Amino acid sequence: MRRLGELEAEIMDRLWTWNRPATVREVVDDINLTRPVAYTTVMTVTNILYNKGWLLRGKQGRAWLYSPVRTREAYAAALMEDGLGASKDRPAALVHFVENMTEEEVAALRKALRAVGRQAKP
Repeated sequence: MRRLGELEAEIMDRLWTWNRPATVREVVDDINLTRPVAYTTVMTVTNILYNKGWLLRGKQGRAWLYSPVRTREAYAAALMEDGLGASKDRPAALVHFVENMTEEEVAALRKALRAVGRQAKP
């Protein structure tokens, strides 16, 4: 999985945060609170995200409403999977990854492993 580009990530971040469908105008107006960006630029990148399968869209009047196909967490998990795939020694890569985790992250990982272990049992 390719990492999202800067503007792609900004658009997706807003849609993930808002947790509701939104128009390009809403996204542009929000981005423009921190930096200038043209409506047509956001419209083009949003359309690219739709064509790549990152967004769903539906008509509301004359405007398109966009919503994410995947959660932010699913995106992060796919990036981690790609990172592990770059190693010829996945267990060693996992060790290096875990060594850099905080205590809270290690606790969360243990909890996730327990939850997955319970799901795998018949």
